[in-house]
Amino acid sequence: MSEFKIIGTSVPRLDGMEKATGRARFVNDYDLPGHWLGGFVRSPVPHGILTGFDKDPAFDWSRVVFLTAADIPGRNFVHIVRDDYPVLTEKRVTYVTEVLALIAAPDEPTLRAALAAVRPRIDPLPAALTMEEGLEGRVKVWGEDNILDEYHVDCGDVKKGFSESDFIIEGTYETGLQEQMYLETQGAAAIPHPDGTLEIIPSLQCPFYVHNAVVQALGVPEGKVLIRQPVTGGGFGGKEDYPSMMAVWCGLLALKSGHTVKLVLDRKEDIEATPKRHPSKVYHRTGFKKDGTITAMEIDLLLNGGAYTTLTRVVLQRATLHAAGAYTVPNVKIRGRAVATNTPPTGAFRGFGAPEAFFAVERQMDRAAMKLGMDPLDLRLRNLIRRGDLFPFNQRLESGASAEAVLLRAAELSHYREKRARYEAERAQNKRIRHGIGLSIVMHGGGFTGSGEDNMGTTVRVEFRDGRFLVLASSVEMGQGSATILPMVAAETLGVGLDRVTAPPADTNHVPNSGPTVASRTTMFVGAATHDACQNLIGELTGFLSDENACPPSEIAFEEGTFSVGGRSLSILDAASACVARRGELSAEGTYKGPPTANPWDDRGFSGDAYKGYSWLATVVELEVDMDTYEANPIHTTAVAEIGRVIHPVLAAGQLAGGVLQSLGWAHIEDLTVRPDGAYSAAHMSSYLVPTTLDTPRWTIDTIEDPCPAGGFGAKGMGELPCNGSAPAFLSALDNALDVFAERAPATGEYLFELLEANQRIEAVAH
Repeated sequence: MSEFKIIGTSVPRLDGMEKATGRARFVNDYDLPGHWLGGFVRSPVPHGILTGFDKDPAFDWSRVVFLTAADIPGRNFVHIVRDDYPVLTEKRVTYVTEVLALIAAPDEPTLRAALAAVRPRIDPLPAALTMEEGLEGRVKVWGEDNILDEYHVDCGDVKKGFSESDFIIEGTYETGLQEQMYLETQGAAAIPHPDGTLEIIPSLQCPFYVHNAVVQALGVPEGKVLIRQPVTGGGFGGKEDYPSMMAVWCGLLALKSGHTVKLVLDRKEDIEATPKRHPSKVYHRTGFKKDGTITAMEIDLLLNGGAYTTLTRVVLQRATLHAAGAYTVPNVKIRGRAVATNTPPTGAFRGFGAPEAFFAVERQMDRAAMKLGMDPLDLRLRNLIRRGDLFPFNQRLESGASAEAVLLRAAELSHYREKRARYEAERAQNKRIRHGIGLSIVMHGGGFTGSGEDNMGTTVRVEFRDGRFLVLASSVEMGQGSATILPMVAAETLGVGLDRVTAPPADTNHVPNSGPTVASRTTMFVGAATHDACQNLIGELTGFLSDENACPPSEIAFEEGTFSVGGRSLSILDAASACVARRGELSAEGTYKGPPTANPWDDRGFSGDAYKGYSWLATVVELEVDMDTYEANPIHTTAVAEIGRVIHPVLAAGQLAGGVLQSLGWAHIEDLTVRPDGAYSAAHMSSYLVPTTLDTPRWTIDTIEDPCPAGGFGAKGMGELPCNGSAPAFLSALDNALDVFAERAPATGEYLFELLEANQRIEAVAH
């Protein structure tokens, strides 16, 4: 029998019926009488000097609002992690699609006519469109050297470690852009109220991020800015940074026009202009003993940050800290750099730098297994990090040391060894359809890096109103399940049915700041704060009953939703109703209070306890390759995760399957590049391919529980974890099927053809 009544059960999603019936309201569903529409004047060139705008005099400009940098009432930047991103360009243009001016009009035909009637005057300059060009420094994009940020991790004596090795293996690995492809495009509505309040309704992940950005850019007092969360139709990181910009732009147009304004991107503009996953290039040099033991690693990691920082600094931090993988390595040297280029800024994408890092280290392990003549599974098992071992950044793994457990379980469930041998034997038969199987082992640190969670002040308030408990938090439901998970935590703590708890959408005037909905932190950290708030509410009711019954609080007991007072029982619902009737209100706040840190994070030294807990995932991908078309498709995927206590099994399985599929798309079909003119190579869904049901494999999903002391009810973060491992596992399966070694993703059919042709040329020369 479970120790919990609600935790660990797959209750129906509390937001499910609203979405299934079409009652859910997204930004564009809001009926806002008399609203105007907003649009952008964007740069058609990647680099140049803006000298002005040519406006067609035949158009009646009195019918619209035209707004430039000169019209910004506050500071001309969108505050994200660094104040370098202008709201509107004043002079220097740094990428294609950069916003130069805004237009608002009373209807769509007028807006389209106005946008067609204006052209920016730009004197073009040479552009740096690749990381290599950025590093050359001939074109200055950002600062003096085009390095947005740089981090280092040093552990042990790398020179000594390489001298003790029997083999040194080198490789360079590349990954490309990836579009989030959320169902709902970026959008916002801004409503100027007569009392001076500016209400903004954006599709977003982080209400208080948006609030802060609007206050700074528009120069509006904090109390006069209200950010109201609608239903958010997916984010995957893409609605962490850009909504701040959308809100600022929309707010500017509303203030200038005096009208409510909607600003909603169509799919083409969304793909062309919004931040994507960072492209990466990672060099690995690894020393091995003959038995496969790693003696040293040297890693040089590059991310393409685009023209401005956005979230690149913190993406780079996570990428650097995860670069050595799930392994114990005594001697490590890592350099992580983010390079500025004249391309659209990259930003947050599910995994937040870790997928790029794991792709490289897991490919390096597969390359090493080939050269050492070992099974990739055995090489990993020999080097996995275990309890008591140190990460390179000087954090000791004390709990949740589950790398070996998930890897062995995934290998068992997938019949990995049997199938690997079978598919190797099949290669000699030269069949048209070939099969392969590959694996990976990854982890993900939950929450903000370093001291971020300690400094966040994650706060949740629980109130009792109209017979129900309300969980008030700034966490955003965007499909991942927070609107169900947080009420489950509250209901379990309070001992009431789930029908008595709800988590209304965030509103910055009424909810405390529980932090952004990012970094796999909601269940782990906001869940813990919710539990704390409920415990404090029980304490408030204990005090109330103490006063009412003229007895000390110690004589009042609470268990499973019932108070015991002087030999009689009282449900928490009745107690709460009585308290509200007598006092007028009942509420309590809670905060995140994690266990003490053994080795406090050192921001300057970039070392210490980087994360409160680590989630683990082993992925095994089985695929088939059509040797006529070189099309590779996953046919079965096994994913075994350790995410602490599983709060909601069905939601957890959905998160795992969805993230794995996103990573598989990145591995082989999501091909997005920068053209010579600085624009993206795809601008619509017919040219940018994402996995459909026809590309979806059969699933075997399993979890291993190891409750984490730092998380609410022992839970750890898991939203980003599944994006970390499928891409390298997919390419590992290609190794097995084709006897080639792919160094980059996406491994498109064209790329596989090139590899096989190169192999044939090498074999011809050898014979």
